[in-house]
Amino acid sequence: MPTIEVLTFINAPAARCFQLALSMDLHTISASQTQEEIIGGVRRGVLQLGDSVTFRARHFGVWKTLTSKVTAFEAPVYFCDEMQRGAFKRMRHEHHFQVQDAGTLMRDVFEFASPLGWLGQLVDALVLKRYLRKFLTERARVVRHYAESGQWREVLPPQ
Repeated sequence: MPTIEVLTFINAPAARCFQLALSMDLHTISASQTQEEIIGGVRRGVLQLGDSVTFRARHFGVWKTLTSKVTAFEAPVYFCDEMQRGAFKRMRHEHHFQVQDAGTLMRDVFEFASPLGWLGQLVDALVLKRYLRKFLTERARVVRHYAESGQWREVLPPQ
């Protein structure tokens, strides 16, 4: 099963980074390149353990729907979301937040598998792994920007 790991150092507290990664408002901003919209479940605010979200997005010119659920949650160091329904055979996204120096090391670990046996494995290796790494890297860049710039106040509830 392909695994992608993206490491991002953020000059901000782990609790803020954790909340931003769970923010549906920020997710909508970070996924705008795929015209992603939330069509079910939690649409605004910050996700909690057990929450589900259904996304509709355009990938490779085709509209896809995916429902994901927060299946593990240990604030402010870790949460995991897993696909419940969607185009993948399996998808699991772990989010780790480690205090490092004066900031936070955010580590995304994304595991996925496409259906269709060997053909799906070929697509994963030749196309999807690179595409999804770019998607995750952009998302991490947006989280970092909001956490470091003070724009986090626009998408998180008052603390």
